[in-house]
Amino acid sequence: GYHADRWKKMLIPYNSPTKAYFDTSDKDPFCMYNYLLDITTWNKSIRRGFIKVKIIDYAGNTVESQMNSEASTFQQYKRVKILTGFYQDIEKIAKISLTFSTKNLIGPKHKLRILQMKLKSLNDPKR
Repeated sequence: GYHADRWKKMLIPYNSPTKAYFDTSDKDPFCMYNYLLDITTWNKSIRRGFIKVKIIDYAGNTVESQMNSEASTFQQYKRVKILTGFYQDIEKIAKISLTFSTKNLIGPKHKLRILQMKLKSLNDPKR
C-alpha cells in the first residue's frame, strides 16, 4: 500500500497501466489499518462463517475489526486468508481474540478449532 499523499510518485513512473484502490473507513480520520489473518483449522467437518478479530496491547487498549461481508469456508488443515481492518493501529500486540459466527440465530452453535494462526500488518509488513 501507499500513503494517499504519495501514491502518484510511486505508481506513475511505471509505464504499465495501473489501478489504485484506496481502502478507507467511513469515520473520521478515515484511515484504515489492514491486517492479513492467515488461519488453519482442524475441525473435521466444514465450517462456514465470519471471523471478528480483537487485538489488545500491553496497556489494555483494544480495537476490534469489522466483520467481513463474505463468509469464509474453513476445512480441516486448509489455510484461509482473511483481510481485516481496524480504525486504530496497535503497535505492540499483547493478546489476540477471535470470534467465529455463522450469523445463524436458529440452530446449534458451532466452534471453530484453530490449529495455527498468523496476524500480519499490511501497513507495516515487518510487524
